[in-house]
Amino acid sequence: MNPNNPSKEDANVKVSYEFASNLEAGTVTEESRFQRFKDSFKPADLSHVPNYENLTDLEKAAIATANSPLQRSLKGRHLQMIAIGGSIGTGLFVGSGKALHNGGPASLLIAFFLIGAMLYSTVHALGELTVRFPVSGAFSTFCTRFIDPAWGFAIGWNYGIQWLIVFPLELVAASMTIQYWNDEINPAAWVAIFWTTIMVINLFGVKGYGEAEFIFSLVKVVAVIGFIILGIIINCGGAPQGGYIGGTYWHTPGAFNHGFKGLCSVFVTGAFSFTGTELVGLAAAETSNPRKTMPSAIKQVFWRITLFYLVSLAIVGLIVPFDDPQLLGSSSVDIAASPFVIAINNAGIKVLPSIMNGVVLIAVLSVGNSAVYGCSRTIAALSAQGHAPKFLSYIDRQGRPIFGIMLSGLVGLLCFVVASDKESEVFAWLMALTGLSSIFTWGSICYCHIRFRAAMKVQGRSETELAFKSQPGLIGSYFGVIFNFLVLVAQFWTGLFPLGSSKADVTAFFQSYLAAPIVLVCFIFFKIWKKTKFVSLQDMDLDTGRREIDTEALVAEIAEEKAYIQSKNFFYRTYRFWC
Repeated sequence: MNPNNPSKEDANVKVSYEFASNLEAGTVTEESRFQRFKDSFKPADLSHVPNYENLTDLEKAAIATANSPLQRSLKGRHLQMIAIGGSIGTGLFVGSGKALHNGGPASLLIAFFLIGAMLYSTVHALGELTVRFPVSGAFSTFCTRFIDPAWGFAIGWNYGIQWLIVFPLELVAASMTIQYWNDEINPAAWVAIFWTTIMVINLFGVKGYGEAEFIFSLVKVVAVIGFIILGIIINCGGAPQGGYIGGTYWHTPGAFNHGFKGLCSVFVTGAFSFTGTELVGLAAAETSNPRKTMPSAIKQVFWRITLFYLVSLAIVGLIVPFDDPQLLGSSSVDIAASPFVIAINNAGIKVLPSIMNGVVLIAVLSVGNSAVYGCSRTIAALSAQGHAPKFLSYIDRQGRPIFGIMLSGLVGLLCFVVASDKESEVFAWLMALTGLSSIFTWGSICYCHIRFRAAMKVQGRSETELAFKSQPGLIGSYFGVIFNFLVLVAQFWTGLFPLGSSKADVTAFFQSYLAAPIVLVCFIFFKIWKKTKFVSLQDMDLDTGRREIDTEALVAEIAEEKAYIQSKNFFYRTYRFWC
């Protein structure tokens, strides 16, 4: 071979060598990708977790949840969309129709306003706790640390079971929304497609969940804003049919239906509609810098309650009478019973009902996606605290609680009961397990906040070391505890004596109140089994799980941030207060 005058044969040898090298490199790349994929399911590195063999169960639980290997990849935009649109679902789009029929437009507004005020206080209390302690499990972990491990066990399993059951329910709801367009295809085919889609999204880890929720929530937010604008046009007589409406329906048929009992029944529907609001707190453990991103996300809840619930439902009450026969849908996911769709149909607008059905489908899939996320994280935290089988705490190198996700998927297969003639009976009792779950969760969050502040006072700690403080403060948390208790009382009454009946209905009562005895049984069982004690204020752990260890530096940084905000103009200060 002459290096100065390479022959054709030499060139061919060179090309063949380069091709072989590239082919080998490609093979290695493919193998390495597959190997990385396999390795991603291996256990996460826990070498940073301190040895806690000689500690108490309560101390072990605090350390285990504070050092969870969950991946911290959620960004501010993810948290804000989860906070704004995360819980907007069938409760608002469809369930509000039942509430409107039972209580009338005035009861609808009063009940949602009071529940919204309670949730504003609850989410701010949760924000204060999660910014200081961005630990896995959030409120179930807080119940263990600040109240009683037995109550943490009961609330954790109450919340986990809630999302376990919601997942198959939402899959069935999604298949029913499809039937609005096509009722010839077996709904079991649709639930199989939706089950697979949601499981694949969650196998992408918290980033997959965050991106999916960002898109889902964006669609829901745009849809609600669009309906508010459309509703104003319809009310003012700008639609093809109907003419000017104004406040006619508040006079005829009236502002209230079924009196005070009707108002009490709307509280329960309202609580269901707001389910999932607390997910933003659960996501704090998977956020890179919760001190910076969580306060803004927590403040966004005010806008969701005000704009997306109160304003949209006020519009609904103006353009749909509570005695409209279309409100009496056969199912909570019957799109034809949605007051949003009824208003559009009554106005003679042809295309929009199908668009709204598409929005409801996206909302349902969003809640199903949140169900797998919420359940898997809660179950993993329960296991880390010793409140669930040990294998459920397994978290892989991508920060996925694999066995928690698998458990959600397994229970999610209940969605195939949609092909059975016992579907309605089965799901009525499944719904009974979740009916009051959120009430117990929200009340517990508020009580944890009260106990936390009391412990700080007893231990001589200053509130200046709190990176984020609840705007309604302790007053808001006391209001939250009291109001949640009153909702339980109202549900007891309306469950035992349903609307339109003066006699007790035992079946209806247990289908609406089953969650309460389950929580109490779990609490008593764990209390007797582990002989746990109420956590005293003096012994309460106020430091494990904090990411900012240097208290003096944190206090100085907070003071500097406050001084900077105060130096700005009124509009900037107002913006920072609400956003």
